[in-house]
Amino acid sequence: MNPGDISLVPDPAYPVYNIGSILADGKPYKMPLLAQNDFLPDLDAIPSNIAEKAKLMFLNYPNNPTSAIASLKFFEEVVDFANENDILVIHDNAYSEMTYDGYKAPSFLNVSGAKNVGIEMHSLSKTYNMTGWRLGFAVGNREIIAGLGKVKTNVDSGAFESVQEAGISALNGSQDCVREMNQVYKQRRDALLSGLRELGFDVKPLKATFYVWVPVKGSSLDFTKMLLEKTGIVATPGVGFGEYGEGYIRFALTQPVERIKEGIERMHNRKVYLG
Repeated sequence: MNPGDISLVPDPAYPVYNIGSILADGKPYKMPLLAQNDFLPDLDAIPSNIAEKAKLMFLNYPNNPTSAIASLKFFEEVVDFANENDILVIHDNAYSEMTYDGYKAPSFLNVSGAKNVGIEMHSLSKTYNMTGWRLGFAVGNREIIAGLGKVKTNVDSGAFESVQEAGISALNGSQDCVREMNQVYKQRRDALLSGLRELGFDVKPLKATFYVWVPVKGSSLDFTKMLLEKTGIVATPGVGFGEYGEGYIRFALTQPVERIKEGIERMHNRKVYLG
């Protein structure tokens, strides 16, 4: 991006898409992710004058924070849109392996022509519990990858070698650990969804990620503050992911089933209900 260029940024979303665009002196244009659209951006709603000037589009499916998933049909629409408007697509696919109930998350690059318009970013943080080690990789358009390499060479010094060796072992080794971890997350998911529904929360089944996106009444900041003060439970206010995240909170499946059940019991005892 050059100063003044437009980036198409989902909202709600991982904040770095928006912030990174601002740091590049770009102008982020929000693509609302709404429940009625299954938390997919409505490409037809993007004004033609914005689309013509846009240089980048950020996508992330399976999605943080909403846990939404995208189909190959949607990715085909994205490729067509990118071709029509000469836009580079950056698909953040950090949660590709964190799936449940037989669901397999498609790659954006599964679509014919995707390599001509985009790249896909991956992270070992989620798949292999290497959070904080900051190791990942990008695949896709050769020229864009080369450009990314030039930038990376000049903005950091690379990952510590032992972290790289660990990443190689993770990728080349048995993937049983991934399947086992997904089963753990599935058990946590089932416990949290069941408990929240008993308390009256309208939560949908999720097929991927380790996030539960929960609609709440009123301010998400107020709700998370109340939840913390009354029950000692920490959740993330949806507005922290963008203005269209207001009215939701995000739970993460990072605690054992027993701890999740304890949290539900606390909410019940302190009369934290919805519905």
